[in-house]
Amino acid sequence: MERKVFTHLVGPRAAEMNDILTQGGFRRSQNIAYRPACEACRACVSVRILADEFEPTKSMKRVVAANSDLISTEFPAQPSSEQYSLFRRYLDYRHQQGGMSDMTVLDYAIMVEDTHVNTKIIEYRRRVEGSGLETRPSGELIAAALTDTMSDGLSMVYSYFNPDLDKRSLGTFMILDHIGRTKALGLPHVYLGYWVQGSRKMDYKTRYQPQEHLTARGWERFDPTSLPEGNQA
Repeated sequence: MERKVFTHLVGPRAAEMNDILTQGGFRRSQNIAYRPACEACRACVSVRILADEFEPTKSMKRVVAANSDLISTEFPAQPSSEQYSLFRRYLDYRHQQGGMSDMTVLDYAIMVEDTHVNTKIIEYRRRVEGSGLETRPSGELIAAALTDTMSDGLSMVYSYFNPDLDKRSLGTFMILDHIGRTKALGLPHVYLGYWVQGSRKMDYKTRYQPQEHLTARGWERFDPTSLPEGNQA
């Protein structure tokens, strides 16, 4: 039985509270901050990448090269029908049985807009010759990320992409792009949410080294060699 503790993020101090709570292991969903509070389980571990120390692996450099034709652009947290269409395709392919599988266009709009903190949506599009001066680049939208900017870094709230473009490794590319954006801001951390050891869907989070995990003693540097053989990055 899953249990959570949550609080509302509203009012003039919402951004400050979001910083404090995220640094304390909470995640944001719309105007609510939450974290697991299960009585006999501590499997969900908060993860943050140390962006200022991060160096991409050879495989990550290949992902960046494979997506060199993309342009990423940051916009205010405002939904669009184009975003929802891509979001729907992603859910239908990746999360047919998940808790978000029945989200309507209105649900999506609320997910994006219902925020009292510094939230942006970053769109990833194919670069089109001559489109650089437009308000929105005119290339095909193939990925997007809803992202909070905090005092110590970026928190990736939710990201999605075209599931037909698996060879591009767009999930990896978006994380690498966020690391680059965090470095450019002179901030130290990229928050990835929760990681559960042994969960195949979450294994990717430990690939981005160095990183810290929130323990009972506070944030501690994670040693990837401590993972069972086969789960190491």
